[in-house]
Amino acid sequence: MRRPPARRTRSHGHRPPRRDSASEEAVSGQPPEEFHVTALGQAGDGLARPGNPADGGKAVFIPFALPGETVLARRTGNNRAELTEILTPSPDRITPVCGLYGTCGGCRMQHLAPQHVAAWKRDIVLASLHGAGFTDLPDARITTVPPATRRRADLALRRTETGVLIGLHRRGGLPADLTECHVLHSQIMQLLPALRETCVRLDALGKSGDLLITLTDTGTDLLLSTDRPLTAPDRTRLATLAANNGIARISHRPAGQMTPPETAVQETPPVLAFGDGPPVRLPPGAFLQASRDGENAIRTAILSALPPSPGRKAKITELYAGCGSFTFALSGQARVEAWEGAAPAAEALRHAAGGLRIAVRQQDLNRQPVSGTDLSGTLAVVLDPPHMGAGAQMRLIAQARPETVIYVSCNPQALSGDARLLHAAGYTVSAIDVIDQFLWSAEVEAVIRFSAPRRRSH
Repeated sequence: MRRPPARRTRSHGHRPPRRDSASEEAVSGQPPEEFHVTALGQAGDGLARPGNPADGGKAVFIPFALPGETVLARRTGNNRAELTEILTPSPDRITPVCGLYGTCGGCRMQHLAPQHVAAWKRDIVLASLHGAGFTDLPDARITTVPPATRRRADLALRRTETGVLIGLHRRGGLPADLTECHVLHSQIMQLLPALRETCVRLDALGKSGDLLITLTDTGTDLLLSTDRPLTAPDRTRLATLAANNGIARISHRPAGQMTPPETAVQETPPVLAFGDGPPVRLPPGAFLQASRDGENAIRTAILSALPPSPGRKAKITELYAGCGSFTFALSGQARVEAWEGAAPAAEALRHAAGGLRIAVRQQDLNRQPVSGTDLSGTLAVVLDPPHMGAGAQMRLIAQARPETVIYVSCNPQALSGDARLLHAAGYTVSAIDVIDQFLWSAEVEAVIRFSAPRRRSH
């Protein structure tokens, strides 16, 4: 006997977020189906099955749906569906704070109460460690950064008949013009109108481009990529933009290329101090943590994970050091040997580290990973690898078996793969810090301390 249909409940506070008509392509003629949502996937989408268990249908992912909800959704192919109506809302569902939510391609989790977002991200990190073989895990500490603190934004540019859009890509559509954002720092949002006004007059912007915006201690730093070369009038327009809006530097390179950018305008060198460290002159496009609050939380977690220093001769090996986000704080605990693959970042760190207990080594750790005594004869190995993980470098760390490995992760899947090598080498997890500095997204940062097995004395 078929079950009676679920009672449909409507609430102005529980409508599906607005979606762009081009964001999902529904299967032609497919009517909405009823689904029960049982979990959240790693991308933050609801994991659901058809409402009638007798249907035996495969699980589908439904953006903006929450566990415990009964919803109507229209299949869009590839085990995905588009939410059309919430029949029974979760008690954890809240009203999104942003009017662009569901249209902008940035946030994915504004419909879930913040404490549940934090717990979900913690569970993702724990699951990645379980997947690597670790079963006895310590309690994870969770830090969530405040809204409107993100100091770095990678935005798309698109010329239209009415002007220039500056924002984040929608799913399969044009960028959503950022007229509102609760993630980005207010200084970035205040700059966008002047950027639109200038970009619409740039000869270098044909159809599309990209704009990396970074807030520094001496002004805003822009890296502009366009599909046409800059003209002389463009350079004048950019100089006026910089002079009138507190912009320290504007660099440029052709869209789609990773060639070293040229400096189009510089009012003053973009400089940033990491914690209590000296000022660092940033190269164009330099990697930074997304927010100062997030950087501070990661730095605090790293320092608390360090073992006590046995004396001034102790050494810390830092891999993927960048421009020194954590290097200067580490040098207050022991000598630091900082390894970085990008030559501009390594040079910026070397210049700022003069006279300190920091030795900078520039080396591509994917092609020439550090090994031997540089890893084994050290107080701790601290690494902040790229999104894809540490790869060959992690294999050599596991072989060298330093007593403490402190791993900063921005990708739970890469963390799981790298941690599996440490588990095989006998390491245990002795501390976990989860930092949510990518608010309302599926991204999560974590700092994990791995401890080597005690060596037997003879």
